[in-house]
Amino acid sequence: MAIYRLFEEPLFPDPAEADPDGLLAVGGDLSPQRLVNAYASCIFPWYGENSPILWWSTDPRPVIVPGRHHLPRSLRKVIRSGRFEVAYDREFEAVIRSCAAAPRPGQDGTWIVEDMVRAYLRLHELGLCHSVEARLDGELVGGLYGVSLGRAFFGESMFWRVPDASKVAFAHLLDRLARWDFELVDCQQTTPHVLRFGACELSREDFSVRLERALNGPTRQGSWAFCRKAEPAEAEFGGNG
Repeated sequence: MAIYRLFEEPLFPDPAEADPDGLLAVGGDLSPQRLVNAYASCIFPWYGENSPILWWSTDPRPVIVPGRHHLPRSLRKVIRSGRFEVAYDREFEAVIRSCAAAPRPGQDGTWIVEDMVRAYLRLHELGLCHSVEARLDGELVGGLYGVSLGRAFFGESMFWRVPDASKVAFAHLLDRLARWDFELVDCQQTTPHVLRFGACELSREDFSVRLERALNGPTRQGSWAFCRKAEPAEAEFGGNG
């Protein structure tokens, strides 16, 4: 199965032509237009240091539906405690660089290389990429970032320096996306972590149909900055128990 070479035009081949691991194409750039086209086409970049840009379309695709997600009881207890303060888009660069520096089991180095950092900073400046931040006593101790298009959120990475910090940030995000009628969170790759939050795997074909429907909704472009401490009321979080 051929791997496509990308050039200047921000276009992609049919994602159905990806190899069995999901690798579809190599090359191109990380311009905002190409990144937006990629996410809208079930494709995302993922590569390491000293590697060309690699573009993937995994099959199956893990997806969380906001409002139908699962929150473990232990996490509900942490949320009710109000221990963490959660905010959006206040320290995006700190979040993405913390994600890049976070150690990953079984991985050397990081896939969030400097070119990737700059590209997503540009998307953030355009109001299409957002961070969720968890603070403890005013210090940033966990968070995540991702891309938002239509009623779809494409999760990229998360980090934590204190146990449960990134999980609380993710729970707040899922609750907020449910309130905004988002249809899906794309998790890109299946991991025990996303499965614990209720992710289900969709075939690439089914994911494409769901994504097309989600992209018909309006994009909440611009800053999502606001701050909300984790309320003690469990009902604030609509995930299944």
